[in-house]
Amino acid sequence: MQRFNNRSESHLSGEVECELDSLGKGSWVNHGYCGSPLTLPRAVSTVYNPQAIYPPGSFDGMCKLATLSPFPTEVNPPDTSAPKKRGRCCSFFKGLWGTTMTENTSDNKELFIKTTLRELLVYMVFLVDLCLLTYGMTSSNAYYYTTVMTDLFVNTPSPSGVQFQSIGSMDDFWTFAQGPLLDGLYWTKWYNNQSLNNGDQSFIYYENMLLGVPRIRQIKVVNNSCIVAKDFHNEIYGCYDVYNEKKEDENNFGLINGTAWQYHTEKEMKGSSYWGLLATYSGGGYYQDLNKTKEQSAAVLAELMNNLWLDRGTRAVFIDFSTYNANINLFCVITLLVEFPATGGAITSYQIRTVKLIRYISTWDYFIMGCESVFCLFILYYIVEETLELRIHGFSYFSSIWNTLDVVVILLAVVAIIFNVFRTIKVDNLLDKLLEQPDIYADFGFLAFWQTQYNNMNAVNLFFAWIKIFKYISFNKTMTQLSSTLGRCAKDIMGFAIMFFIVFFAYAQLGYLLFGTQVQLFSTFVKCIFTQFRIILGDFDFDAIDQANRILGPIYFVTYVFFVFFVLLVVSYYHGFYMNTFMKLKLKKEKISDVQKALESGSKDLEFKDFRETLKELGHADHEITKAFSKFDHDGNQILDQEEQDRMKRDSRFTQLLFPPLFHQRLVRQVLQLEHSVAVIITKMDIVMENLELQESNRIKGKKTIGEVSAITPENVRMVESQSCFLP
Repeated sequence: MQRFNNRSESHLSGEVECELDSLGKGSWVNHGYCGSPLTLPRAVSTVYNPQAIYPPGSFDGMCKLATLSPFPTEVNPPDTSAPKKRGRCCSFFKGLWGTTMTENTSDNKELFIKTTLRELLVYMVFLVDLCLLTYGMTSSNAYYYTTVMTDLFVNTPSPSGVQFQSIGSMDDFWTFAQGPLLDGLYWTKWYNNQSLNNGDQSFIYYENMLLGVPRIRQIKVVNNSCIVAKDFHNEIYGCYDVYNEKKEDENNFGLINGTAWQYHTEKEMKGSSYWGLLATYSGGGYYQDLNKTKEQSAAVLAELMNNLWLDRGTRAVFIDFSTYNANINLFCVITLLVEFPATGGAITSYQIRTVKLIRYISTWDYFIMGCESVFCLFILYYIVEETLELRIHGFSYFSSIWNTLDVVVILLAVVAIIFNVFRTIKVDNLLDKLLEQPDIYADFGFLAFWQTQYNNMNAVNLFFAWIKIFKYISFNKTMTQLSSTLGRCAKDIMGFAIMFFIVFFAYAQLGYLLFGTQVQLFSTFVKCIFTQFRIILGDFDFDAIDQANRILGPIYFVTYVFFVFFVLLVVSYYHGFYMNTFMKLKLKKEKISDVQKALESGSKDLEFKDFRETLKELGHADHEITKAFSKFDHDGNQILDQEEQDRMKRDSRFTQLLFPPLFHQRLVRQVLQLEHSVAVIITKMDIVMENLELQESNRIKGKKTIGEVSAITPENVRMVESQSCFLP
């Protein structure tokens, strides 16, 4: 017996172990049921689901489960010394980085709202800090600084009336360079001709210090860089193509004894490429630095002009210089560009960047420095948070647009922090070098460019940061109306966009080919696209189109407006109406088909709700449907079985109701009856009107004879009815 009990216990133990292996590590055994299974009054499972109401490891749950056993059991609480340390660590992370994605809030709405509000509160502090950083780097003085520099160097004319924007030839360029440019760069006297007592240092507008010396640089292309037609070989000996970096001239020319006549690569000049109106130019070329005084700089410009520094190969001339205003702690980096296209003439453009490169001077600057430190802590906090969420959810983490937006904000912030450190170090080194050698060119163009990109990046990051607020208020139904509306109409918007842009780009190509050579707004394909958007908004120059092509111009304009405003929008409306109607008809057809199949095959029972919905869509009243169904539902269970359905099939009345062709014939017959009834009424009214007219005529003529008056008689009425009562 003892051997049998041992064998039973070992057998039971083996079953439990096998059962545990199938359930995994989360299962546990109630030792109160470890005895022989033969003595149990009923089958009891010895393995419990780890996802029960009382989870494993819960002391109260184990006690309550133990009370289910008919045998007394001794429950020993598990040793939780090791898990306590892990639980304390986990609770720390949950308390500091707990989010709706790291905690299970699916079945606990209160926990979900509590966690979301906590996330929102932390994020609002981060957003306020980001706003302080972004707006703390900007100043309204930057606009006025840019404006006064634009007026001085771009809009100021020479005595002959030449200003920078009116330069149209190389001669005009030298007039501007020796006139308004030198007058604007060098300020050494007050308005009453008294000296400023600043030595050879220039202070533009008496407030803006000229940093170092200005630089003039040109880029050329080699001769014979294009092919001359054979018919003109005897007349044309040189050919200079449009600018291309591969065709750039790198040969020394002219006097050959200075930087203005010797080519320097982009690496040697520590320059960078520049995006002009006609092309993107390299950072190399031939350059000449001016001097600290106006007289010496004028002599340098005169030497360049007299020795034909500019020639047919010149494609671009750059004028670069920088200023600093200590009153507002802003740098102004100015680039004036004159492009000489292969067509001849000149095209001007300029770029004035007002940036704040020296960061920490005033009390406000140091406050912003503190905000930057807090910002770095926030970014570290969110990096840990997103890492935890990514570890829990894996690649499904990126299925949410909000998580992707979180990653974008963090990456932009990290790049901003790295650039901020780089910019501070670079500016310090550049200023130290400039103070040691004040006669060199101060190249702040690189820093100004990246500072501008840094400001743009912060603007985009701040935009995304504000949009991210919708993530934390998504539990409110009112706040999700915009996102839900866009989500539901996304397919319709995409379909309309495809149809719209097919027509839009077709007209863009047409406009570019028709007017590109004469109208500036259509000179490039990209400009055509923006011009057509402006036409949609009502901003257009019809006269320019009409003058470019008096026949095709109006045709292009009228047809474009017609198709965009009328055809596309109307077609989109009727497309939506058609789709809604089609879906209703399809749904109706499916429901009718279900009833027909149920009646024809008898494979399933027909419920009253399906029968009622089908006949209501066919136009029948509720009381008729209920009466018809109850006629065949003999057992009154609201369901027609196969026998009851067969009985319904044999009834011709309900066959006409359920099958559309016969129902259609019935509708036609009713319409014909209604038409004949209306015809009878109209005939009677015609007779009445004729008799009234006749009576009025007889009254006027004084004829009172009854026999001359045709009155309405019952015989006439019966005759009309007999002629009109035929029904098919």
